[in-house]
Amino acid sequence: MTTGVRRRRMGVEERRRQLIGVALELFSHRSPDEVSIDEIASAAGISRPLVYHYFPGKLSLYEAALKRAAEDLAQRFDEPREGPLGARLLRVMGRFFDFVDEHGPGFSALMRGGPAVSAGGSCALGTASATNALIDSVRQAAYDQILAHLDVAEPSPRLELVIRSWISLAESTALLWLDGRRVPREELQLQLVNDFAALAAVSAANDPKTATLLHTILRNEPIDGPFTEPLRRLGALAGIAGSAEG
Repeated sequence: MTTGVRRRRMGVEERRRQLIGVALELFSHRSPDEVSIDEIASAAGISRPLVYHYFPGKLSLYEAALKRAAEDLAQRFDEPREGPLGARLLRVMGRFFDFVDEHGPGFSALMRGGPAVSAGGSCALGTASATNALIDSVRQAAYDQILAHLDVAEPSPRLELVIRSWISLAESTALLWLDGRRVPREELQLQLVNDFAALAAVSAANDPKTATLLHTILRNEPIDGPFTEPLRRLGALAGIAGSAEG
C-alpha cells in the first residue's frame, strides 16, 4: 500500500507555461546558449524526453521564452497618462531597468539578436529574423506608448526621429550598464529622461510642431522636474556660448 500525496498532472498548456517560466529564470542568470535542456528539465522536475514532448527542441523553447520576455518588456512602457510627463517617463524607466536588472543575460540576448541555438548545436535558420521581429514589436510598443503620453496622433518626421532615437538610446544605455554596472541605475534612469527633454529641445529648434508640443509639456512640469532642469541647464550653456561669441 502506498501513501503520500499524488502529484497533479499538468495539462499541455500549463506544462508549456511552466517550462517557459523555468527557462526564463535560468536565462536571467546565464546566457541562453549556456543553459542545457537537461538543466531546464531538472529545474522543472521532469525528464529530458518530456521537455521534447512539449517543445521540439531548445530553439523552440528559447523562442517561446523570448516571446514572453518581449511581451513583459513591452508592458513596462505602459503608464497611466496622468501628471507631468517627466515623472511618468521616470517611472517607465524604473520599470524598464527593473526588467534589465532581473533578466540581464536574457535582455542582452534579446537585444543583440540572441544566440544560435539548435538541438544539434548548429546555427538555426530563422532565429535571427524571429528575434528581430520580437525586438521590433517591443520598440513599436514603446513608441506607441510615448506618442500616447505626448497626446500626438500623427507625429512630424522630426518628432518620430526623437522618439525612436531615444528608445534606441535607452536600449544601448541598458546594455552598457549591464557590463559592470559602474553607474547607479537611478542616475541612468534620470539621465535618460533628461536625454528625452534634450533631444526634444534640439528638435524644437528646427521644427515648429515639436516646439509647440514642448511648450505645452513644460507648462505642466514642476520647476525642479526631470524635464525642466536639463532645459534650464541647456539654456545656461547657451548663454555662456553667446557670451563667448560676443
